[in-house]
Amino acid sequence: MTPGPIGIFDSGYGGLTILKQIRRAMPQYDYIYLGDNARTPYGTRSFEVVYEFTRQAVERLFDMGCQLVVLACNTASAKALRSVQQNDLERLDPNRRVLGIIRPTVESIGGISQSRHVGVLATEGTILSASYPMEVKKLFPDIVVTGQACPLWVPLVENGEADSPGADYFVKKYIDALLEQDPLIDTIILGCTHYPLLLDKIEAYMPQGIKIVCQGEYVAESLQDYLIRHPEMDERCSKGGQCRFYTTESVEKFVSSASLFLHEAIDVQHLSLG
Repeated sequence: MTPGPIGIFDSGYGGLTILKQIRRAMPQYDYIYLGDNARTPYGTRSFEVVYEFTRQAVERLFDMGCQLVVLACNTASAKALRSVQQNDLERLDPNRRVLGIIRPTVESIGGISQSRHVGVLATEGTILSASYPMEVKKLFPDIVVTGQACPLWVPLVENGEADSPGADYFVKKYIDALLEQDPLIDTIILGCTHYPLLLDKIEAYMPQGIKIVCQGEYVAESLQDYLIRHPEMDERCSKGGQCRFYTTESVEKFVSSASLFLHEAIDVQHLSLG
């Protein structure tokens, strides 16, 4: 077995916010980031399609030497993670692992929420999947979870409108809609990896006293902990401090959009899935 990079997969660019935090916490590892930008968004697609697309991406990352793959996408974590783990790992390689980002996020809220009322702002697909309420119920049965879909937040970010005055209306609209459903909410999970780019506006329209949970730092901490608890997997992860980027769409478009998330110059290559 040759050690390989950690794979980070997302349907688009949002997973770059997760990658950024993971690299900050664990700079010594090698990484491959794969964005299925040609087929984004996943949020409105069926469970079957998201599973098929995610499986293709995991297989490609395995082919590229990754021993461990993180689905840095809430929709893929919600709609495909369990199926990939149960249906495909045994066939592909039972020693490799695929992890999601919903559970690490949920694990963090137990010590944060005082009212035991938690809100989730996410894509329509993630809200409809009910993955957050189900995961919370397993770990913290006393916590009440309320979800609100924010269908326009991802387009605002990906079209470079996150800082525009027009974004204010839609940021406030969805926050208000969530808090109208449950005024007792004291903790809100940003359940989409694009949303940290709207954080300034989200904080501006969030009532005082409500805590906002961004996923990146919790996912990074959880991955660090996972590799400490599984030294056999840590040995399978190469440590050269390198990061490669791949997209299924235009390289030029990826470089331009990725700069919104990473603030660094990157080299990107094109590949096809499916």
